[in-house]
Amino acid sequence: MKKNVRATVPAVAILTAGLAAGIAFGGANPTSILTGAKAFANYSDVKAGVWRHITAADLPKPGATPSSSNGARVVPRPADAWPVAPEGFKVELYATGLRNPRLIRTAPNGDLFVAETLGNGEIRIFRGLTPDGKPKETSVFAGGLNAPFGIAFYPSGGNPKWVYVANTDSVVRFPYQNGSLKAGGPAETIISGIPTGGHSTRDIAFSPDGAKLFLSVGSRSNVDDPDTTPAEKLRANILQYTPEGRFVKVYGSGIRNPVGIAINPITGELWCSVNERDALGDNLAPDYVTSVKEDGFYGWPWFYIGGNQDPRHDGKHPELRGKVLVPDVLLQPHNASLQMTFYDGKQFPAEYSGDIFAAEHGSWNKAVRTGYEVVRIPLSQGKASGIYQDFLTGFVLPNGDVWGRPVGVTTAPDGSLMITDDGSRSIWRVSWAGK
Repeated sequence: MKKNVRATVPAVAILTAGLAAGIAFGGANPTSILTGAKAFANYSDVKAGVWRHITAADLPKPGATPSSSNGARVVPRPADAWPVAPEGFKVELYATGLRNPRLIRTAPNGDLFVAETLGNGEIRIFRGLTPDGKPKETSVFAGGLNAPFGIAFYPSGGNPKWVYVANTDSVVRFPYQNGSLKAGGPAETIISGIPTGGHSTRDIAFSPDGAKLFLSVGSRSNVDDPDTTPAEKLRANILQYTPEGRFVKVYGSGIRNPVGIAINPITGELWCSVNERDALGDNLAPDYVTSVKEDGFYGWPWFYIGGNQDPRHDGKHPELRGKVLVPDVLLQPHNASLQMTFYDGKQFPAEYSGDIFAAEHGSWNKAVRTGYEVVRIPLSQGKASGIYQDFLTGFVLPNGDVWGRPVGVTTAPDGSLMITDDGSRSIWRVSWAGK
């Protein structure tokens, strides 16, 4: 079985938009970017190193194509199938045989905490790197959780005292000493009564000063009107609490399913990775990654990507149209953008420092599937220009069958990128091997 594969797909980069924004792109000769209709992709178009820029002006009209149901057929990974990264990177299989690896976060001491949502609901730890690229140690930190997803360490810095975990219906915390492989005591419930049903993932993050605890809660439905649907109360939002669990307010609203959240280390801003709505056609509405403005409104369910009215809510809330914020980076519609992270390692070339990596789990409702990759979003001084790169690809076979589905992404202590994949039940490691 292959252990190392160096990608041979050349990097394609951006010239005009990127250079104007002052962003460095990796790859030797930035030359082109896919824009307009060419920026939209299906699985056969997704190639490691390709750059794309989708804007609000590129969106088709609702219903331009029929709504589809096209769930992935997940198959075992063939012996010759391997993820592909841009030229200069090496991809290795770090761990396999996991049950359901989802979100992954790096502890201050370098341990990798992974949420396994199904079964016993466990948080697992993977520690270190052997000479053959495998974990030196593994441990179950805690179990018996209810569909755990989000993980956060508190307080920030090198000596946290607690590990917070977001279940689908609550946020709990465990006593923790730096480097512990087991929880230091039973779970303490910090937040209870989170609404359940529909979107089940809950992510958590602390503000840089530790005063705010952010919790993402996706909608129960596709586009049910919260005005008339009690089950949508306090959903499709990012909520703000104190670290002790006292509710403060809705921090950002109208965000259909903010699966992954993270703090931008340069600006201190909250960012999120979002699954937008369905059933408006193959190329509506784009998923997105964006900074979240405090008290900002992002449109769901009445509007999408700015003041575009959802025809299923025609004429509703005209007073809100001009208040809808346009996300920073538009991604492929229906590609199910999940966890995101800011690259804070030193191993990759300098131009990658501070960039976003986001896992795209893959579509179920596009006529020709898309997603099934990890994307890179370059930033300049912590700001995005709207462009992104297909970074880690190869999870879909030529016939459309799927063997891998990226979920989580984090930076390892040595600066490599670690990606969880609940299709092949694995963790992949991407490291820099080029000049």
